[in-house]
Amino acid sequence: MASSDDEMSDGLQVELFHPDSDREPGDTNIQRLGFDIHPVVFPISLVVIVAFVAATIALGEQAASVYSDIFSFVNGNFGWFYITSVNLFILTVIYFAASKYGNIRIGGVEAEKEFSDFSWMAMLFSAGMGIGLMFFSVAEPMWHFGSSASDFMVVPPAFDAAGGTAAAATASMATTFFHWGLHPWAIYALVGLGLAFFSFNRGLPLTFRSIFWPLLGERIYGWPGHVIDLVTVFATLFGLSTSLGLGVSQVNTGLSYVLGDTLGLVNIPTGTIPQVLLIAGITLIATASVAAGLDDGVRRLSTVNLYLMFGLLGFLIIVGPTVYIFGSFADGLGAYLGSIFSLSYFTGTIGGAAALGGYTVKGWMGSWTIFYWGWWIAWSPFVGMFIARISKGRTVREFVMGVLVLPSLFSFMWLSTFGGSALWVELQGAGGVASAVANQGQTIAMFAMLNQFPLGALSGLLATVLVITFFVTSSDSGSLVIDHLTSGGKHDVPKTQRIFWAVTEGTVAATLLIGGGLSALQTASITTGLPFAVILVLMCYTVYLGLDNEYEILASEQFAERAQESDDVDVVSGVDPQDVSGGADVESSD
Repeated sequence: MASSDDEMSDGLQVELFHPDSDREPGDTNIQRLGFDIHPVVFPISLVVIVAFVAATIALGEQAASVYSDIFSFVNGNFGWFYITSVNLFILTVIYFAASKYGNIRIGGVEAEKEFSDFSWMAMLFSAGMGIGLMFFSVAEPMWHFGSSASDFMVVPPAFDAAGGTAAAATASMATTFFHWGLHPWAIYALVGLGLAFFSFNRGLPLTFRSIFWPLLGERIYGWPGHVIDLVTVFATLFGLSTSLGLGVSQVNTGLSYVLGDTLGLVNIPTGTIPQVLLIAGITLIATASVAAGLDDGVRRLSTVNLYLMFGLLGFLIIVGPTVYIFGSFADGLGAYLGSIFSLSYFTGTIGGAAALGGYTVKGWMGSWTIFYWGWWIAWSPFVGMFIARISKGRTVREFVMGVLVLPSLFSFMWLSTFGGSALWVELQGAGGVASAVANQGQTIAMFAMLNQFPLGALSGLLATVLVITFFVTSSDSGSLVIDHLTSGGKHDVPKTQRIFWAVTEGTVAATLLIGGGLSALQTASITTGLPFAVILVLMCYTVYLGLDNEYEILASEQFAERAQESDDVDVVSGVDPQDVSGGADVESSD
């Protein structure tokens, strides 16, 4: 039972801040057979998922060709929009944190943190970029580093450096920092802040539709809102299933390389059947974790992930080129910050057709920067909603600093350690890592690098385990997010429903892997970044409207009087009533 203090605090929040609406999250849901589902979003989602999987498999190469053409069209005509939009997002969230809105607390003036700072950060990494860092931390710097012959890779066009040189190493680190730093986390911060604010501060459903309350009002509960949530479910499930299906190849490669090629213990084949079996095993673990719930399952496994990451990071710093690692962190960060504006606004339009080591400048942008921005934007509903779910009780400033700055700094250190170690091996003339990436693909990069240092087999096994646990937490997080979307925005959903979506994710990934549709689906999911970019641009405005309205209420005389009436409620708003001209009474209107 809630305490009287909580009741009074909640009453104050509802009376002054919640919109004047009789609707509640999930108030039209159907509750049967252990499910608590939205009557429109849930069934239509299932129909769309089944139809899309069936069409992708049936059309085969034809589907892949269509998706590829669409992606090429988006890259060629809307790359500038991606670049401009992401820059807008980072400026917007920094403004929210640095401005008068920074003291506004997610969940209300007396909302308490649901998770400790350490657990919160652990879940941020696990849901956001953990698996991506494992995959690309060696592969991307190696690809950008190139070779002196420029036979298979190319130095980023924003830098003037010859492939395979020290200058190319600096350029590769700076570019990788750019792709994994402030910009992608700004996308997640914007979505997470919007979802958290309108759900916890306004009492609206924890779904994407709620962000558009200032523009749509009660219509978010109608078909405009249904369409928004349906598109979000589609992008989330297929983006997650695609990542699971493609990323499991790294686990397959790691086990084969370490247990077979390195230790000679067992010959593990690589291919569709082993990867389907791995998906089944990972899905079983994810199902057990998601059934345990957010606190007992996802939080604990995310914490284990973070400990494993720190363990692998510390191990390589000790046995690897320690001085070079810290030097590459400083050099890479300096080059990144020194060129952040040129990197941020480089579109490749001027001279975009120029040949560049087998690429054109435009081709390079489409394969890397624009590819990344489309990928992050397409994934923003999934990661942003999960971040929102775990961030109640934090101020806007704390939220933005936590989501934007700290993960970026950790990513830089991780990239410097693993990517820097690989660059050191190549610059010392030992070789082996860049050629492995060129000849065997990006999945081998991490293991080829670790094998250059002591206990390479052991660290390779640890890296494989870490990839698996990241897959599990990503599946957990995705299941919880889709649960929110298909249950009308309820914060707590039945265990049966959580298990259903965890199994569905694995089933979709395995089915598409068998049918050969994953590559096509990857392109399709990335292309969804374009319509989401438009939505996020609108979101900058709706979140501003919401925060501004909240600030005016906090600084009003009406709020001060109601707070004084609640003697047992120690309200600390962080807002001076004199900041609002006249301290006039303000009603919630957003």
